[in-house]
Amino acid sequence: MSATSVKLQISTLPNAPGVYQYYDKDGKLLYVGKAKDLKKRVTSYFTKQHDNGKTRILVKKIANIKHIVVATETDALLLENNLIKKYQPRYNVMLKDDKSYPWLCIKKERFPRVFSTRKIIKDGSEYYGPYTSGKTVYTLLDLIKGLYPLRTCNYDLAEEKIQAGKYKVCLEYHLGNCLGPCEGKYSEAAYNENINAIRNILKGNFKESLNGFKKQMKSLAQDLQFEEAQRVKEKIDILENYQAKSTVVNPKINNVDVFSIVSDESYAYVNFLQISFGNIVRSHTLEIKKKLEETDAELLELSIVEIRQRFHSQSKEIFVPFEIEVEEGVHVYIPKVGDKKKILDLSERNAKYYRLEKLKQARIVDPDRHEKRIMAQMKKDLRLTEEPRHIECFDNSNIQGTHPVAACVVFKNGKPSKKDYRKFNIKTVEGPDDFASMEEVVYRRYKRLLDEGQPLPQLIIIDGGKGQLSSALKSLDALNLRGKIAIIGIAKRLEELFYPNDPIPLYLDKKSETLKIIQQLRNEAHRFGITFHRDKRSKDALNTTLETIPGIGEKTVAELLKQFKSTKRIGKASFDELEAVVGASRAKKIITHFQNIT
Repeated sequence: MSATSVKLQISTLPNAPGVYQYYDKDGKLLYVGKAKDLKKRVTSYFTKQHDNGKTRILVKKIANIKHIVVATETDALLLENNLIKKYQPRYNVMLKDDKSYPWLCIKKERFPRVFSTRKIIKDGSEYYGPYTSGKTVYTLLDLIKGLYPLRTCNYDLAEEKIQAGKYKVCLEYHLGNCLGPCEGKYSEAAYNENINAIRNILKGNFKESLNGFKKQMKSLAQDLQFEEAQRVKEKIDILENYQAKSTVVNPKINNVDVFSIVSDESYAYVNFLQISFGNIVRSHTLEIKKKLEETDAELLELSIVEIRQRFHSQSKEIFVPFEIEVEEGVHVYIPKVGDKKKILDLSERNAKYYRLEKLKQARIVDPDRHEKRIMAQMKKDLRLTEEPRHIECFDNSNIQGTHPVAACVVFKNGKPSKKDYRKFNIKTVEGPDDFASMEEVVYRRYKRLLDEGQPLPQLIIIDGGKGQLSSALKSLDALNLRGKIAIIGIAKRLEELFYPNDPIPLYLDKKSETLKIIQQLRNEAHRFGITFHRDKRSKDALNTTLETIPGIGEKTVAELLKQFKSTKRIGKASFDELEAVVGASRAKKIITHFQNIT
């Protein structure tokens, strides 16, 4: 379809909420999106300049536009989610998850069984979940079995069959794990009381079970049934221990869904916590691969719809970090302080930990993906025009003004390239002058790279503030490299990043990977420079000590060091050993010198 046809379709779009669908010339669905105002949203794709390359490609491919008008923006959000899951368009984020999560089932039958399952059968049974961890399911089952004796057999315990004596108690009865309802040894009313208590536990409400056990324990103690009372006390301890581990906030916070999002250039991670009576009854983190220029708000809105559908959540209140659109009838709360803020922070911490785990796995399994993500993130964080695949960092070392030296360390694709490290003796600067020294080494480094036709870095980092950065810029100007290589300075105290001609420094998040790589570069340059400085001082001190001996010159010192390797070994050498290298006269002078200083 021609560009004229697309313009015509845009011109007839309504100014109403709805969902738009982009198709290519072959009729293949490319993208599904929602909008408060269909005409404005779709028009923006064709009128504004897009920074993201994938968005530009998408726009070029659009040959046909379809739309569906709905009553509200929240209806559009629900429809968008369903269409994405159904058709999985190439340019939409993927929210598909093929996992079959476990549920806890209370079977609809006389004397109900409680067990875990991955299949939901619509027979009137109750299902709690799904749980994202099998461990959580088994922990809950162990807790329930430890507190309440339930049957595990699949017999049909109809009253007439029990009366007719059709069944006999099994080993579970003799072990004390079941009270024998199959032989009528346990009443249906008492069994159902236990089932009600289990329902409350699965909802996160432990109060009724604890109160019931405490009353039972006191009654048994008053009747002098101390062994039975002790068994009930053990159940109270088990339940209180589990409650202490699972209660994270005020128990008054009940039936709430909590959502948070953490994202980088390529992926977003949405964490979901379901809270019941102050307990986390469910936790799940969704990983989303970004396709276009999706904002955190757009991704969070889409994820909330998907997660609430997937986990059948009926909560009428949700906690989120910022304002979003959700389905009608659900109250959105943005906590700022107190217990509600703590639970939102916990959700964000879960999302961050999940992201870190994914990054560690990617580093091992797919190093290329990790590398690309880091480079893209650094480009964004440092406001660069290209990815900093090749970075060089400079540091001066002139402790107490002696032996001024400098170091240049090189990182390629975010990792040290030690074969490219370079050391510099300061040649043109008299005395301790950091600014002039920086100007000299930057000039020498890039003059040489230009002369040899070597590739230049995409980013230069200067260890120091505005003064050192200005000095380095003089050298780039002299070499006509200003504007061809990005350059920043990092001040040690507050980790401030300075840019040329910008008086206001940039502060990166202290936990950001970009800052960590810059710190690693700076620390590596400092270590490399200090090591070089110490080596030079030691060598000079060594030579000076030997050259103070009358009659011992520079050539003699070189011969001695070549043979004995160190001043310490020369001092311990015998007259015969020294004579063999420098002759009797000089050997005698060396022996006398070391005898006088010991």
